[in-house]
Amino acid sequence: MKQLQEMTGLEFLQAMANGDIPRASISETIPMDLHEIAPGYACFKVKADQRHLNPLGGVHGGFAATALDSATGCAIHTTLEAGVGYGTIDLNVKMCRPVPKDKELLATGQVINSSKNLAISEAKLVDEDGKLYAHATATCMIIRP
Repeated sequence: MKQLQEMTGLEFLQAMANGDIPRASISETIPMDLHEIAPGYACFKVKADQRHLNPLGGVHGGFAATALDSATGCAIHTTLEAGVGYGTIDLNVKMCRPVPKDKELLATGQVINSSKNLAISEAKLVDEDGKLYAHATATCMIIRP
């Protein structure tokens, strides 16, 4: 296997999805598994549980925001060459309905536009029937060595 710094973004995320390299530690806090990866696209399976509730007993909005940030960022990461990084500079989340507890959802991200220094992506948090729970757009800075 290539060294991590020699992998393209797509190769890196494919290795993570295959279990060849460890998942990001955030997936221990927000249960999410990289489900599908392709150029300009990332899909995570996510599930809120008892650890993600706000004081009123509903799933905290930060759960959806984190899942959508991962989907938008990883979609962009798939388009990057080896040694190139990125960082989210803007994340705009719209909550459409309460996120259910203990129900598997999909967070799917797709690149909308990419240039030398910036990339824009969008993501949706949906259930198996396609019901929309939250939507996000993100702008990421491309970090070149």
